[in-house]
Amino acid sequence: MQLTHKVKEILSWYESDNPGTKANLARILMEGKLGGTGRMVILPVDQGFEHGPARSFAPNPAAYDPHYHFQLALDAGLNAYAAPLGMIEAGASTFAGSIPTILKVNSSNSLSTTKDQAVTAGVDDALRLGCSAIGFTIYPSSEYQFEMMEELRELTAEAKAAGLAVVVWSYPRGPMLDKTGETALDICAYAAHMAALVGAHIIKVKPPTGAISLDAAKKTYDSSPVEDDAAKRIAHVVKACFNGRRLVVFSGGEAKGADALLGEARAIHAGGGNGSIVGRNAFQRPRDEALKLLGDMVDIYRS
Repeated sequence: MQLTHKVKEILSWYESDNPGTKANLARILMEGKLGGTGRMVILPVDQGFEHGPARSFAPNPAAYDPHYHFQLALDAGLNAYAAPLGMIEAGASTFAGSIPTILKVNSSNSLSTTKDQAVTAGVDDALRLGCSAIGFTIYPSSEYQFEMMEELRELTAEAKAAGLAVVVWSYPRGPMLDKTGETALDICAYAAHMAALVGAHIIKVKPPTGAISLDAAKKTYDSSPVEDDAAKRIAHVVKACFNGRRLVVFSGGEAKGADALLGEARAIHAGGGNGSIVGRNAFQRPRDEALKLLGDMVDIYRS
């Protein structure tokens, strides 16, 4: 694998990491149709935990099979596939070495009333399964945010010592935030910055809206405004991640039309984001439609 100048530049941003971690980051960055560009499209399939099997997979029954997702990510030429323990175990041997995998090591479920997640896997599992990274969700603003950050700190230290990369889903939610606040520009940038501060290599956040949620932040945004444009908002979140020295990908979110998803991808590309991490919007579509959508998305990031 001959690393591109862009990938070498990105690896240089992670000054404290050992060769194993940098090699695993390189595996993700050099994989698939976007390999070497510094851009990524990743398939995450943790929705069975989050929403239940029928809500996740009934729209496309083939997606009940864990092998389906490995193959979809491969055939679409994606950079990586992320999933909880059982999903990766179910295809680990068949697809060993085929595509970089990210083991999601904590999960929530829709039967819970608390804004928290359980640790459901560990670094040993990721090493046993040949994963390139672990993934972990934090909920800034939750009543349990500090416990989640402490869990993440321990797992991050263990993962980095073992030569794995760390991907952090930073999703603001909790009693002080309404739905508008969860995706407000100031909150998204804050959440992304927190993920960078706790040591994430790759940060996953939702695309921000133009809303400003925190009263304490409104004066700052009045004096240093961000233009009301989707690409400018993406650029602001990227700037919050050490001035772009950390990789930032944006979620696809709830089911939406292809035009809306591709419009988001264009804004992410224009704003300097590193790519998209798209789950339900891919695997809930029929396979041919999913491949077309993911191919169009890849083409945007490759342009």
